[in-house]
Amino acid sequence: MKTTINMKPFIFKKALILVVLVLEMDALRAQELKSPDGQLKMNFQLTANGEPTYQLSYKGKEVVKPSKMGLELKGNTTKVEFGAENNIKSEVKDIKNSLFDRFTVTNTATATFNETWTPVWGERSKIQNHYNELSVSLQQKETNRKMVIRFRLFNDGIGFRYEFPQQKNLIYFVIKEERTQFAMTGDHTAFWIPGDYDTQEYDFTTSKLSEIRGLMKGAITGNSSQTSFSPTGVQTSLMMKTKDGLYINIHEAALIDYACMHLNLDDKSFVFESWLTPDANGNKGNIQAPAQTPWRTIMVSNDARQILSSALTLNLNEPNKIEDTSWIKPVKYVGVWWEMITGKSEWSYTYDIPSVQLGITDYTKLKPHNRHGATNANVKRYIDFAAKHGFDAVLVEGWNQGWEDWFGNSKDYVFDFVTPYPDFDVKGIQDYAKSKGVEMIMHHETSGSIRNYERHLDTAYKFMKEHGYNAVKSGYVGDMIPRGEYHYSQWLNNHYQYAIEKAAKYKIMVNAHEAVRPTGVARTYPNLIGNESARGTEYQAFGGSKPNHVTILPFTRLIGGPMDYTPGIFEMDISKNNPNNKSWVNSTLANQLALYVTMYSPLQMAADLIENYERFPDAFQFIKDVAVDWDDSKYLEAEPGQYITVARKAKNTNNWFIGNVAGENGHTANISLNFLDPGKKYVATIYADANNANYKTNPQAYTIKKVVVSNKSKIVQKSVPAGGFAVSIIEVTENNQIKGLKKL
Repeated sequence: MKTTINMKPFIFKKALILVVLVLEMDALRAQELKSPDGQLKMNFQLTANGEPTYQLSYKGKEVVKPSKMGLELKGNTTKVEFGAENNIKSEVKDIKNSLFDRFTVTNTATATFNETWTPVWGERSKIQNHYNELSVSLQQKETNRKMVIRFRLFNDGIGFRYEFPQQKNLIYFVIKEERTQFAMTGDHTAFWIPGDYDTQEYDFTTSKLSEIRGLMKGAITGNSSQTSFSPTGVQTSLMMKTKDGLYINIHEAALIDYACMHLNLDDKSFVFESWLTPDANGNKGNIQAPAQTPWRTIMVSNDARQILSSALTLNLNEPNKIEDTSWIKPVKYVGVWWEMITGKSEWSYTYDIPSVQLGITDYTKLKPHNRHGATNANVKRYIDFAAKHGFDAVLVEGWNQGWEDWFGNSKDYVFDFVTPYPDFDVKGIQDYAKSKGVEMIMHHETSGSIRNYERHLDTAYKFMKEHGYNAVKSGYVGDMIPRGEYHYSQWLNNHYQYAIEKAAKYKIMVNAHEAVRPTGVARTYPNLIGNESARGTEYQAFGGSKPNHVTILPFTRLIGGPMDYTPGIFEMDISKNNPNNKSWVNSTLANQLALYVTMYSPLQMAADLIENYERFPDAFQFIKDVAVDWDDSKYLEAEPGQYITVARKAKNTNNWFIGNVAGENGHTANISLNFLDPGKKYVATIYADANNANYKTNPQAYTIKKVVVSNKSKIVQKSVPAGGFAVSIIEVTENNQIKGLKKL
């Protein structure tokens, strides 16, 4: 008897197994994404254990080696359902901690985007946003949790982020650590500051990656609030240069409802891993899906100028959300500030009592110490000066009660932001300023007491508008309250964003100091007109900053947004302002002029004392003339730590301004003016270091010359160490403007 066996089921099963294997192998294959110009290429791939990885190359050269991605959760995230009748817990489902492995790819999608948008203010009047996108949908088999990794590849770099869709098995979760890697290809030169949860106010150190550990202790200098976390931890924006001349910059964009990212280096493998700022409980983030992380960004170029001119960070933020932006205007200002910073005068009003209680302490019964800077008479001097020289506004610090015990006491109710000292008449000063055509800038120092500021915020903003103030400088000096929170944690970042959005409702511009470093959020909320969030000019009165500091900041801190650096110091010997302060400004006067161009900001302060500007009226003319908003910017020369030369075209004019700053080695610029309109003539006024200028012994030695230039002209100009030059280029409208001037 012959038995017949039906082979079809076996064949079908084998085919099915083969299809499954093919699909699983396909999921492991690299997904490739190229930049619009094809020069940058990113590959995404899962490891055999389902770990997401990416790799980045530029012009065929590897930039980032295969690097792992994902997040680690803290404890078991739980899904809790409550009984409808007795509101008791009826089900708890444990979910494992990993969001970094055991994934499979369920879908991929690509897209191309190309637009040109108009910023409210900026380095140029039009910005192109052109990228290719890849989104990879992932799923964990065991947990049925879903995560999307979205990549956007521009011609000058990449941005990627994690997205958590609405789903049943990932709703509320706590981040233990984000585990994004940036695997470098070698021991690059880095321009870095120590990783710190509370401050970025450090001088930059230039070293090999392998040298960071040995140099860290010396790099951590004193600050009013600081919390370092690792001997190899550094902050973003991190600038690097490879041995073969490739420039790499790591940062983040659109930091919203998330902790600030630092980078922790494995100095054996040269792999950076993301390191988020924790909250008071040690958690790195509390997330409710649907949600997404900020973008992790990597800029790449073989030309340092392209790093400076990149709009990648801005482009990764959402478009402007403020419909009416007519009240948002770039500002050039002076103020009662430098005299307090140098110690010539003080924020406080009296020495009579060791502590004050707002609403109880009666200042009218206390003896003033007569060193108060924010007096009616002194502020009127600055208003008169601003009106005479065409400045938009005057900032006044120390006008409000509470400065006697404001710092270092963990004081909750420290300021009320509306009650002035007896010698400052809010209404009278505002009326006086208005009569002179000058606006006033309010100052809100919080002393880190966030709860106090938020409960006063509406009252403070209403007070500002009632008295004609359209801009505020907010400060976050010292350790935070709630106690245990850090300046850069998720909770604090949410506060900074809350203050910006609240200010927008009142049509108030914000200049936040000591807040988290910017990440392009000013595109979405352009009323965030400035930030400090780095070591500014004030440190020149606290012992000085390194000569190369201003040649690194545009490659690092300014990648995320403009800085209220407060330049324009003409007297470098601080003891001449205050005999008890022996600090020295490590800069020449010409360098200080150039900063108005090289250190981009729509908010620029002429920071020095009035009397120092009156000593050098010819040099001061450049500060009066230079614009603060631009139609175009051309980065002409750049090398981090060495020199930067940039030309900018003033908004709605045909006038240009050039600035060059040099580091400790000096620099000789050789630049073409071919960006000028053909056939037109211009008068160029060149403010430069004199031959005998020396930032330590002869910083105020400068020369000024006027020449006629065209788009065929070239400028060869020497800058001494810590020096620079500034040029105003004004279009000729009448021939008598160039009479007697030489052609260049």
